[in-house]
Order: sequence, then C-alpha cells, then structure tokens
Amino acid sequence: MLIMRNIVIFLMMGWMLSPVMQAQTIPADSLYLGQTPPGTNPVIFHLPVAAGSFAAERIAVSGDNKEIYYTGIRNYYPTRGDTIKYYRYSGDRWTGPFNLFDNYIAPALTVKGDSMFCQDNSTVYKSYCSVRSGTGWSLPTRVMTGLNSAHYLQKTRNGNFYISSIPGAGLGGNDWCRLEMNGADTAAVCLGLPVSSGADNLDFFVARDESFMILAKGRLMVTYPKSGGGWTNPKDLGAKINFGMGMWGPYVSADHKYLFYTTGTKPDYSDTYVYWVRVDGLIDSLRHTNFLPYLRNPVSLQNTGVGRMFRYPVPDSTFIDDDGNNTLSFSAKLSNGTPLPEWLSFDTVTAAFSGIPSLIQILNVRLTAKDNAGASVSTTFKISVGDTTSVDQPGGGHGLRVYPNPVSGRLRVSREDASGRPFRAEIRDLQGKLIRQKVITDEEIFDLTGISEGVYILKAILEGDSVYERICVF
Repeated sequence: MLIMRNIVIFLMMGWMLSPVMQAQTIPADSLYLGQTPPGTNPVIFHLPVAAGSFAAERIAVSGDNKEIYYTGIRNYYPTRGDTIKYYRYSGDRWTGPFNLFDNYIAPALTVKGDSMFCQDNSTVYKSYCSVRSGTGWSLPTRVMTGLNSAHYLQKTRNGNFYISSIPGAGLGGNDWCRLEMNGADTAAVCLGLPVSSGADNLDFFVARDESFMILAKGRLMVTYPKSGGGWTNPKDLGAKINFGMGMWGPYVSADHKYLFYTTGTKPDYSDTYVYWVRVDGLIDSLRHTNFLPYLRNPVSLQNTGVGRMFRYPVPDSTFIDDDGNNTLSFSAKLSNGTPLPEWLSFDTVTAAFSGIPSLIQILNVRLTAKDNAGASVSTTFKISVGDTTSVDQPGGGHGLRVYPNPVSGRLRVSREDASGRPFRAEIRDLQGKLIRQKVITDEEIFDLTGISEGVYILKAILEGDSVYERICVF
C-alpha cells in the first residue's frame, strides 16, 4: 500500500496570510467580484495578473462566496514565478488581489474552507495542503508523497478524496481515482471505464455532494454516479463551452450554477483566460438524455478448427449502455464491410456466433451494438480457424506434430515417433520467402514474434529429401 501523510491536521509553519472571513452577508449584486453573471454562453471572468502572466487553472470560491482564489501563470512547464492570488469581501466591498503563495498553482478549498489543496508547477504532479488557522494560512506542506502522481486533489462533503494519479492497475498515463484509506495507508484506485481511458486523465472537478464530475478530456464532459456503483459514460458539454484548443481547470460553484474553466485558441497562451458560464440547467438536462453505449471488455481472439462446431455467445459485459443493457441490438459483419461467410451464423437477438468451418482461415469480425436512440459502438476481433490434424510423415506411417495452429507467437514442431532422425523445418510465406528454419530431432520451438499475421507454409524436409508441406495460420 502507498503511504500518505496526514492531509487534515498540520502544525502551523511560517508566516500567516489572509484574514478570517466575516459574518457579513454579501449582496447578490456583489457576488463574484460584482461581475455580471453569464447565461449559457461563456464569457471571460476577469482576473488581474502580473505582466507576462495569464490567469489559468482551477479557481476556488469559499462556501460563503467571500473569498476567491486563482493562479497567475507565467508559463507552462515547468517554471517558477506562478502565484496563487486572492480577493476577499470585507467592509461592503471586494479588496485585492493579494498574493497568497508564490510558486504554487491550482487552489482548491475543502467544503468547510479550513484547508486548501494546491500544487507546484512542475512536470511531476505533487499535491500540497495549507491549513487555515486564526487569521491566515500555513505554508503549503506536501501530501500524498507515496503516490506516483498527485494532481488536482479534492475532498467531498462525504469525506471522500478524489485525485488524478497513477494507480497500481490503471488505464492511462494518469487516471481519475478515488483514494482508499486504511489507517496510515492510502491507495489510488482507478475509477475505470468509461470515466478514465487510455489517454492522460488529468484535470477534473467532483461536485462536493458527488452528484456529478466534470472531466477535461480535451473537451469538458460530465459524468454522473450510477446507483449500482461507478460512473456513467461522460457526455460532452457542447460546442458553446468547448470552443478553445483545450479546456482545463474546471471548477463549479457551490450552488452548481456556474462553471469556471480555462481555455484559449492560440498555442502560445496569448489569448488564454478563465471563462465562466451558467451550467445548472445543462448539467440537469444532460442527466436525462440518452447515454451512448460503450465498449467495456474487448472480445479476445476466438480459436476453432476445421470441421468443429464453433459457438461463441458474446458476454453481456462486452458493451454497456447506461440507459440499460436490454436496449441494445446487435449486428456483425467482416471488418471490410462484407457479410460473414456462409458457414458462420450470427443471432442478432442473443448476440451469439455459431457454425462449422471447412477451411483454414482468419476472420476479422466487426461486432456492433446499437441502442434504441440509434447510437452505436463497435469492436473488431478475430476468429482463427486452424488445422485439427497431425502432419503425417511420408512413407513411414509416423507423424509430425505442429501446434498450436493457428499460431500465437510460438509454434512447436515435434515428432511423434522415437527414431531421433533429424529433419529440417522451414517456414515460408506464400511467395516462397524463407521466414524461419531449424533442424529438428525431437521438438523445436519457432519464435514467431513480430511476424505479420497471415497464412504461411511449413516445409518439413526429411531424410532422402522427401518434403511435406503444411499450411499454418499466424
């Protein structure tokens, strides 16, 4: 298990910053620095930064809306000089911005506002925590030192921690994870498909009541918790929100009304800003629209032999539809778009393949699942039909064995008699090009790693120069 330093209680270190919030109620027209709230079209949320910097990454707003924290970024990556800045509402007005921490980015407040998570701007993701006490904040102390990566650490109202990290069993470079804690031991556990993917899963926001998550997958998407555990297939927030080169640093206000995020259209960040947009209606409506089905478990290679009955019922766990798996219908054809061969039947109701092949062959089959709304997802897999007989040695009545056939990486060629008479085995392609050869007495293994898939010929050259050929499928 991985070791975590305490992320809740810290000894106060160094100087203190940021006055304690007052009990005063902030007027509605003064919320969010008094900037006019947007509708469903995103607008820039104006945040001043030092010359040569730009506002970026996630922002943080206190639960009573009287503190706003953000980052002035000098450049990506890595660099020094980035600054966490803040505004505070006091005496019927906003004051600031003030510098809070130099060389840290991406602030996130806990629900109670008693702790702040942040990270340094480096190519290795490291999380830090500062604790509010009295009139200020402690210097950030690194936490989650036992994790391979610790990015965008967040804590929910239920006391659960979420993070982008590199778990022991993951899907991408970084995965969206939930932290599982057992005493002093903490492990990052990947949220799995369809939330995480084979790409880097980095910036995200989890609602403090865990009613949704906003994921930055190049575009901003929303996913919802499933009643049986796990999260739904993410839905795109649409072209109006996802208009830039990349969307990152999502944060949603405590009342779930406003989404804040960073984007721009130029690679040099010269037009990069923090935007905000009203999303409570969008998040609620997307929850009730059709979920796209997705591939959960790819179909593995299916092997059979000439003259054998082949049966393969597609497992229910292959495709998942968060609207309910009973909404899916199925179809199958070859990957080049042509129909399945005559010997191979596919039941579109039970999603089962069956038939008796008569030829050695490899089929690339494309299986498609479609939901009631017409949304579909496909996967391609192979059915490999091999030889089911031994190789008979000419003239002797003895046998040679070639297995497995079809071949997957390694081919064994052996004798069935005990004569010990050697022979030379050659593997050639259909154009006659020599691929591998060995002299065999009893048994040898051909390592065929890296050989292109296809049909090849095994030549067994025996005593007296007699030759026997056998078709092999790789």
